[in-house]
Amino acid sequence: MMARLAASLRALCPDRCRTLPPHHPQPRRTLRPHRPVAAWLLPLLPLAPIHAAGYRIDSNSSQAVFGVRLLWLHEISGSFHHIKGSVQPGPHADSMIVAADIDVDSVTMDSARMRRWVLAKEFFDAASYPTIRFISDPVPRSTLEHGGPLPGKLSVRGVTAAEHFTLHPMHCSGPAPAPCRIELDGTLIRSEFGMTAHRATLSNRVRLNLAIVLLPIVPGTPRPADSHENAMTESQ
Repeated sequence: MMARLAASLRALCPDRCRTLPPHHPQPRRTLRPHRPVAAWLLPLLPLAPIHAAGYRIDSNSSQAVFGVRLLWLHEISGSFHHIKGSVQPGPHADSMIVAADIDVDSVTMDSARMRRWVLAKEFFDAASYPTIRFISDPVPRSTLEHGGPLPGKLSVRGVTAAEHFTLHPMHCSGPAPAPCRIELDGTLIRSEFGMTAHRATLSNRVRLNLAIVLLPIVPGTPRPADSHENAMTESQ
């Protein structure tokens, strides 16, 4: 049975799947997304103060990358190209909340067959659960500025669980208000979110990296229509 599962998953994985050398365990690697958009060329200037009104996520310039090991020799990976959300003041003084919604159907992969599989019921089940959502706990502004642990709640396939991401220091293109970028790294256990297929051949750990471009919210303009209001409610 394991041989049949392995054969079927090998058929899904194209020749361009990254092959890892056998018998040499690889150190854990942080997924880094492709950066084709000009916004990712923002110069890394000295840290500017956080914009008081908060930020909205630039959906056109942000992306998320996931990766999962197949047969311990290959890594299946894909990129989500539509993320919306915000980074806004939290319920406590000097606190911020990161809220991000990932459109599952926006995923791109090298193989069309593999893309169909990750969108199917066995994996992300995009037809029933089109959004992956992360809402952080309120964290100090210093965490956003300098990086650190980012605890919160991750919702995948209709299941919400506590997860911890690592937040890298914010970098901005100039003094506030100016576009900024942040990056989050985390690992989810797929069986905790109902993704239990092919456990003999597919790793239970899925790595997730979010590379987010932030645009300042201009005071007096409407707030982003995203999950931040839910974040405020759930965090209190």
